[in-house]
Amino acid sequence: MIGVRPSTKQKLDTRAMDKLPYALATNKRLDRWLRIGADGTVSVLTGKVEIGQGIVSAMAQMAADELDVAVARIRMVPVDTTRSPDEGTTSGSRSVEEGGTALRHAAAEVRDLFLQTAARRLGASLESLSIDDGTIRVRGRDDTLTYWQLAPEVDLARDARGDIAPKPAAALKIVGSSLPRLDLPGKLFGAAYVHDLDLPGMLHARVVRPPTYRARLDALDAAPAQALPGVVAVVREGSFLGVIAEREEQAIKAARALAAAARWQVPADLPDADNLAEFLTSQPTDDDVLSEKRGPAGAAHIRLESVFTRPYLAHASIGPSCAVARWHDGDQLELWSHSQGPYPLRDEIAKILGLDASAIVVRHLEGAGCYGHNGADDAAFDAVLLARAVPGRAVRLQWMREDEFAWEPFGPAMLVRMQGAIDGAGNIVDWRQDHYTNRHICRPGRHPNPGLLAAWHLDKGYEPPPAIDLPLSTGGSSQRNAIPGYDFPNQRVVNHTFKAMPVRISTLRALGAYINVFAIESFLDELAERAGIDPVSLRLRHLRDPRARAVIERSVERSGWQPGSKGDGQRGMGIGYARYKGSGNYVAVVAQVDVGQSVRVPRVWTALDCGRIVNPDGLVNQAEGGIVQATSWTLKEQVRFDRSRILSRSWEDYPILTFAEAPRVDTVLIDRPEETSLGVGEGMAGPAVAAIGNALANALGIRVRDLPFTRERILAAMERAG
Repeated sequence: MIGVRPSTKQKLDTRAMDKLPYALATNKRLDRWLRIGADGTVSVLTGKVEIGQGIVSAMAQMAADELDVAVARIRMVPVDTTRSPDEGTTSGSRSVEEGGTALRHAAAEVRDLFLQTAARRLGASLESLSIDDGTIRVRGRDDTLTYWQLAPEVDLARDARGDIAPKPAAALKIVGSSLPRLDLPGKLFGAAYVHDLDLPGMLHARVVRPPTYRARLDALDAAPAQALPGVVAVVREGSFLGVIAEREEQAIKAARALAAAARWQVPADLPDADNLAEFLTSQPTDDDVLSEKRGPAGAAHIRLESVFTRPYLAHASIGPSCAVARWHDGDQLELWSHSQGPYPLRDEIAKILGLDASAIVVRHLEGAGCYGHNGADDAAFDAVLLARAVPGRAVRLQWMREDEFAWEPFGPAMLVRMQGAIDGAGNIVDWRQDHYTNRHICRPGRHPNPGLLAAWHLDKGYEPPPAIDLPLSTGGSSQRNAIPGYDFPNQRVVNHTFKAMPVRISTLRALGAYINVFAIESFLDELAERAGIDPVSLRLRHLRDPRARAVIERSVERSGWQPGSKGDGQRGMGIGYARYKGSGNYVAVVAQVDVGQSVRVPRVWTALDCGRIVNPDGLVNQAEGGIVQATSWTLKEQVRFDRSRILSRSWEDYPILTFAEAPRVDTVLIDRPEETSLGVGEGMAGPAVAAIGNALANALGIRVRDLPFTRERILAAMERAG
């Protein structure tokens, strides 16, 4: 029987909310964050999951520093809905900023509780005590006590009060150090992923998807698949089909046989991929004015208008989605998943199946890449549905590569129309943006309609949920980074969102910021070129924030930027800048491109300011990874489809950047020890694509405004330019 903890949903104390970080105020019990073991270890529980971004290591450093223990004593506990704090979904580059801040406050209170207990036991004042690696000493005396000795009498099953502040920056000794990543040894030398989980008596499964989004199953002869060796069960419910077998290769063979025996109704209802821009601007929209300023109307010397587009993009995780599920007697369910949101996944499954959430335990294990809402949650629900056919047996369900590409949610296609004017003195006097897009979020648990793929194919026939946006005040989604960070006297930014979703979409890393920053920063360069102004000078002229100016100045200095330099037809340099979400990290990127038979990006220089740095090496890893991924999107990636089906179903159909094509990245870190630590990875995408686009324009003397920068799009831009 599996264990169940009480629900963390509780009536919030508004006074505590004022004093505690949000994640701690909604998960106030200290023993849901930290547990001190008599064996000399500290268990750290966090509601944020490791998906390759290194937050497990950063959290360990933050907790160790607040508790005054060595990092070697820290044991990071993967998210488990029986014991971990409920921090919702790990997304938006918020883990260190939000979850880390909550953990620091919890650790500060735990440290204080142990100091108070030690003071009573030793007959000493709090001011006379110090802690060194968990050993508490009295100044001028030989008396000591350890956390491990005191653990049995310090009750952490209590609510955080918010009365103890974390340490000031000057007192931190571990934060700011490049310590080794805790998650890498298992990935390099052992079975670290959910794909590697091997439980006693475990079975293997595959799902047979419809050929297209809205196809419906007409007929099925399951007998050939059922007769194959090793097949334990064939599952059909509505248009949901799957097979379970003793061995994985048997499940694959049976799934292929089942697919061959299925007959479907297949509508042709996708838009014309060759006229995607027309589709994006022809839909009925809900229009929101995101920003409007009306200042003095300066005399416009130059007026410009440009349109920028991005295609649908896949998450393209290197390893397909996977999960393991096991049903126990009495409708108790265990689930192992690489979901970004174990608690929302648990609640969504409970809603669909009519279970109490307390009957479901979700345990997080890492998967091979994420970058937003990919197929992890869907694979988990697939495993749950199939495992019902074999109660008591664990069932491992893995998607095939074609499942991943054809059925994962894509990052939405978008179009941005820019208009602007600059006066004779080089000041931008008018600025207008119109953004055309879907809303971006279809994650599980965000709408009454279920956000899990298999639910739409069941007999009950659930409808897919409509996409939603986060409020702009919390970072937005489609409108993320739509409001420029520059100071313009006249400005109007309008988001035109439409509900039609011909292909499945949801959040992809950086969401709307990828194209929004691309459009803003490209258009700035266009205005600078027409006015004969160096693009760096134009940016600095319209930026007041000293942290923004600093990253631009440092990246330019590092790259050897020469004001006013022109490309030679093959090589060029360009710059891009943004503050992620308008409230996150500051990033400037300078890129160099070489143009031959295709576009290459051999060198990138970046400067970033993400407040207090926890682990410099981890930060550089994230910066480099974000730039490499954005380079791949920018040069190669696009989902292809015809009027009925997704055509990008393999790496041949959806090429990504290779190791040999990855740019060399030179990173400058600007540490702000007194500032809040901010996320890194997602904030790199917008400045990176903008820098590459501006470098390409600098090299060729023409502007390519449609992503990705393939040979065909460059030739089309040349033809339009005459």
